Amino acid sequence: MTPQTEPATMVVDTAGLRSLVADLVTEEFYGFDTEFHTEKTYVPDLALIQIAWADKVALVDPLAVDPAPLAEVFGGPGTAVVHAASQDLDVLMAACGTVPATVFDTQIVAGFLGMSSPSLSRLVDQMLGVSLPKADRLSDWLERPISDRQVSYAVNDVAHLLELRLVLTERLRALGRLDWALDECDQVLGDRAPARVPEEAWWKLGDIRGMSRRSRGVAQEVAAWRERTAAETNRPRRMILSDLGLMAISQRPPRNGDELRRARGVDGRHLAQGRAAEILAAVNRGLGLQPDQIRMPTEGRDAVAPAAAVAVCSGVVRQIADDLDFDQGLLATRADIAQLLAAEPSRLDTGWRRTIVGDPLRRLIDGDVAAAFDRRGHLVIEERSRRPVPPTGGHSSAGG
Repeated sequence: MTPQTEPATMVVDTAGLRSLVADLVTEEFYGFDTEFHTEKTYVPDLALIQIAWADKVALVDPLAVDPAPLAEVFGGPGTAVVHAASQDLDVLMAACGTVPATVFDTQIVAGFLGMSSPSLSRLVDQMLGVSLPKADRLSDWLERPISDRQVSYAVNDVAHLLELRLVLTERLRALGRLDWALDECDQVLGDRAPARVPEEAWWKLGDIRGMSRRSRGVAQEVAAWRERTAAETNRPRRMILSDLGLMAISQRPPRNGDELRRARGVDGRHLAQGRAAEILAAVNRGLGLQPDQIRMPTEGRDAVAPAAAVAVCSGVVRQIADDLDFDQGLLATRADIAQLLAAEPSRLDTGWRRTIVGDPLRRLIDGDVAAAFDRRGHLVIEERSRRPVPPTGGHSSAGG
């Protein structure tokens, strides 16, 4: 497989799009990427869709032609080869009403070779020996006409994806990890977040469990108001009310317009067009919520576990990742470990993660084995002696 040899085709009309769809529907593998902006809108502004197949690349201009017919391709049996495509899939769903049924995400797959969230340029360089040129990643993709430099950047975003898939597949198959990587890609696609519930938007604020019940109620209602207002006006949340302003209002709920205007992070643009009254109404709704009306994340999102136990288990995970040349973050997160320690549902209890790390950690947690350092300073799992060593300066409980 070699990168594209033909000049990219710019698709700007219905006839061109129909021709592209006809070419793609029978392809077993195709690469895709998107360019979009989120600075000024609630819903991302789609500016370009790039698709690679065989030795060809097409650039679909969604400002010139409705890309919805591409749903026939994305909803078909082919596998989409992508790189770090979470946001691209969200944008694709909004534009075409569907996402690929099968995805091969090169960034996710690279984690099974020890690469932690590599950029596309780094991955292409290391896997294919190709240096991608610097280009206009931060240019205005909504401006027309698209420049030659932008076209070059857009093409390079997809031109090497199919070759990357072949190289990554060969290496993973040789290590016996290909099925794990494919399962993880399927899992990421299957776990795509549903549409955000406005009353759950406040979960993004940080340490919500450290808030008082009163502050939680206000945060829930004001954040829900912000979410709905941003969606209705198609403006970024921060332009409706900043996170700092939302936190300040939640911690010290204002009783009137003067107190609201003095809240940190709140300025005149947030209070225009009658929004001061709307915010105060949301504050009052939040203050009136009963405890069972406050929506909290499930316990599994924030499992409580002894810090020392989490630290020891994290060290073991790090050692396993180093020994296997694995991305530690892909193998297990601190949240995964905390859930395991708290006897809550955890990813470490199922699939390939259980084989690699879940079972060893479970034996350690159950006290069947112990963790110790070898002479190289590596953590190893050993049989337990079951002979406790008292702390330095400690005294035996026996005596008299």
